[in-house]
Parts: sequence; structure tokens; C-alpha cells
Amino acid sequence: MILTILATIFVLGVLVFFHELGHFLVAKWVGIKVHRFSLGFPPTLISKKFGETEYAIGVIPLGGYVKMAGENPAEDTTGEPWEFMSKTVFQRFLVIFAGPFMNFVLAVLVLAGLYFFRGQEVKVFVNSLTENGPAEQAGILPGDQILAINGVEVSTFAQMAMIIEQKPNAPVEVRWLHEGTTYTDTLITYAEYARMPSGDSVLAGKIGVGGRRGYETLGLFASIGTGFNQAVVYVKLVGSFVWGLLTRAVDAREIGGPIIISKLAGATARDGFDVLMEFLALLSVNLAVLNVLPIPVFDGGHLMFLLAEKIKGSPISLKTRILAQQIGIAFILLLVIFVTFNDISRWNMFR
Repeated sequence: MILTILATIFVLGVLVFFHELGHFLVAKWVGIKVHRFSLGFPPTLISKKFGETEYAIGVIPLGGYVKMAGENPAEDTTGEPWEFMSKTVFQRFLVIFAGPFMNFVLAVLVLAGLYFFRGQEVKVFVNSLTENGPAEQAGILPGDQILAINGVEVSTFAQMAMIIEQKPNAPVEVRWLHEGTTYTDTLITYAEYARMPSGDSVLAGKIGVGGRRGYETLGLFASIGTGFNQAVVYVKLVGSFVWGLLTRAVDAREIGGPIIISKLAGATARDGFDVLMEFLALLSVNLAVLNVLPIPVFDGGHLMFLLAEKIKGSPISLKTRILAQQIGIAFILLLVIFVTFNDISRWNMFR
């Protein structure tokens, strides 16, 4: 429980810090006065003022904010050059977009660091075997390397499992390496119920092996390039998931919230700090993509207002902005209730 709490605070703290740091740095760069930089929400634990900005840490670690001069449409603006609304549409766009962009950058840096120091997963080794399971009966031994399933080369345990799970009680061709010699055999999988993210139980194929990862370290530039490519893959995955929700191709029950994030953070932390960092990178991309959705109170909602302002030639009226934000807040509240219900109903899945 202590590890789960610490892992959750660490993951959320890093994600929120980098997101708000993006807003903060670009706001300073374009000359906007920042009144407050808060990591976490009130009540405030500690705060300290340096120059014109007060830096604070709040008790509730589920977010943060950067309060800029003249940003709130309900407050009186004086037209000073250091106010948010005094800047050009493009400058305000950069300030708002910097938060999600910084989360993408964080994912790239984390993944690049993993590939450089730990390496990229390129091999699948057998770590354990189910007694009298298909793999053991075929002569596969601990330490052997799985090369291919049904002719498809696999470099990660997840790739191997994905192919086999689709073949319950069915033949699969396995190619493996044992002490320098390659073997190929056809195994008949057994079926076992597995819990899917949607909460449904489905029959999945198994051959009775537990995997161990094999890594190959990359150079600095290769690590950065591979980290960027993997972050882009994450963006596509999250985008596909969101599109699936909109088209009803994905069950809405698969949406997770803070409770499931907490459980997963604890689980990945127990698997090792590197696995926790992989989870952090995926969450960072999630935050980046979801934040640019055109929903009021999200960064994407503010970007939508700026686009409308550019087309209209003048700022959107205060009444319209307030109404849109109220609708956005109502949507977020309903979403929080929904994902919390999802989390509670799926609790046993992650125990």
C-alpha cells in the first residue's frame, strides 16, 4: 500500500509538473506575468514567492495550475502588456499548447533514457514453465529464446502472448533457440479464462511459459530516435482509443480513472523502476492527447476559443466563454463519476 501511494504521487507529480512547466516557461518567454505556479490543488502545504511568482505545493496531487495575469475572462484587465489577453493569438496559442507538448517531450525523454541505460526489448526468453504444459512437453526449457510464433518473429513477450491468446485449444507453431540450435514444433494450446480491460472474461490460448525480457542497449541518438518513434506509437494508440469511444467500437467501460491509475502505478513499481517509467511515459502521452481535445476547461477548449477568435477577428464574448466552461465543468464532473464507477467495478481485476 505504501509503495502504491508513493508510486502514484511520484507519477502524477512528474506528469503535472512537466505539463504546468510548459505553460509557465512559454508564458515567461512571451512576457506574461505569472502570479502563481502550483503543483497540486489547495489547501496549500507550502508556498514561497520568488520575484513576481508564488510557487506552491497543494495537498491534493491530482493536478496543478499556472495563474497568469489577465487570463481569467471574468477578471478585469487593464491592458498592460504583461497580461495574457494583451498578447497575440499566436503567442497565447503557444502558451496553452506548451502544456500538452511538454508531456509529449517528457515521454520521449523517459523512453530515450530507458533505451540508452537499460536497452530496448529485443528478445523473449523462457523464465518458467507450467508443469506438463504444451511448452514443457515440446522440450522447451528455461533460458531458451522464443524466436517466432506461427512464422511471425517476436521481440517482446507481449507480442508472443497476443498471438497465442487468440488461439485457444488450437495449434500454434513455435520456433525457439536452445543452446545455439533452432527448433520448431507445433503445440496445441490450452484455454484459460483471462480478464480483459473491459471487465469481460474470455478464453485465451496458453502454452504454459513465463517470459523474461532480453534487452539491447542503444546509442544516444538511436535512443532519442527510438524514444520519439515509440511516443508517436503511443499517440496513435491513444488517438485510436478515443476514436473508438466516439464510434462505439470501444466499450466505454475500458476508461480508467485515478483509482486504476493508482493500482497500475503500484503494480508497475513492484515490477521495477524501469517498468514504472514506461507506464509514466504512456500516461504522459495520454495526458497530452486528452488535453488537446476541444472540451472547455481542457487546453484544447482554450485552443478552440483562440481559433474562433482568429476567425471572428475579436475575442469570444465573456458570456459565451463562461457558458462553455460551465458546460465543460459539468461534462468533467459526469466523466469523473463515470470513471470512478468503472474503477470500482474493475477493482478486483487489478488486485
